[in-house]
Amino acid sequence: MSETVFFIVETVVKAVVILAVMASLAGLATYAERKVLAYMQRRIGPDMVGPVGILQIAADMIKLFTKEDIVPANANRFIFLIAPLISAVAAFAALAPIPFLPEFELFGRTIRPILADINVGILYVMGATAVCVFSPLTAGLAGYNKYSLIGAARAVMQLISFEVVSGLALLGVVMITGSLSLVDINNYQKGIFGWFIFKQPLAFVLFVMASFVECNRTPFCLTENETEIVAGYGTEYSGMRWAMFFIGEYTNMIASSIVITLIFLGGFNSFWFIPGGLMMILKASCVFFFFLWARAAWPHVRPDQLIALCWKVLLHLALANVMMT
Repeated sequence: MSETVFFIVETVVKAVVILAVMASLAGLATYAERKVLAYMQRRIGPDMVGPVGILQIAADMIKLFTKEDIVPANANRFIFLIAPLISAVAAFAALAPIPFLPEFELFGRTIRPILADINVGILYVMGATAVCVFSPLTAGLAGYNKYSLIGAARAVMQLISFEVVSGLALLGVVMITGSLSLVDINNYQKGIFGWFIFKQPLAFVLFVMASFVECNRTPFCLTENETEIVAGYGTEYSGMRWAMFFIGEYTNMIASSIVITLIFLGGFNSFWFIPGGLMMILKASCVFFFFLWARAAWPHVRPDQLIALCWKVLLHLALANVMMT
């Protein structure tokens, strides 16, 4: 097989594997969250369908696929239908420059578990995730519902605000490594004390807080606030189109856990006798668990509190971190 043909086949296979694995993990993440929240609140969680309720994922899929897909009479039909796709497509597109595991040998060839090792990986990830802003915006505008419109405006307000904080938080890391490639940032962190969580602790805290906002997670969950009577920009959605928003949300959570691990927690560098691939899985799983833990432990903040925190506190801390770096 020629190098060109092998490259094409390898790229297609990796793209399919990444899509399949991440979509499956997004479904499994919903089950994991329900179980974690249940145990933390002294409940059982899903337990009726399959062993320990694991088949609840399949039951939910069947329900969502067979549920009626309703489009409001006065909605802008085309925009209303494509808005959920923007969320899912942008979330999956952001996975392209992320190295999931260290490279390995297979059939005498070196396989790199990354779709595109571009030298501006961080910028690409931030740009692709920023496209997700258009999903709640178009959904709220197209639904012909004033509550959806208010929810969309609030979502865009918080997402754009915290994009500034996350970008400034990563600037210190980029200044130290001299590269925007996630692979280069991972390779820079040799040894546990080389992790950026120790070199840039303030940037780590700021980026994690911004990730909570961008992933629509409690306590900074204003995009689609499940404690309210209406569901924000998704009020008029049902069935699989409603589920597309959450596929994008959970994919973003998993991707954010991996990116935080790569940038601040040493990535897939081996530690002692633990191989790099296993370290990557363990650390990303701990970060993902933290997303779930925070939802069980903390209440929501008000919109005015969140925006004041962003512009009056976090922005100044991010700028100070850049100056100190």
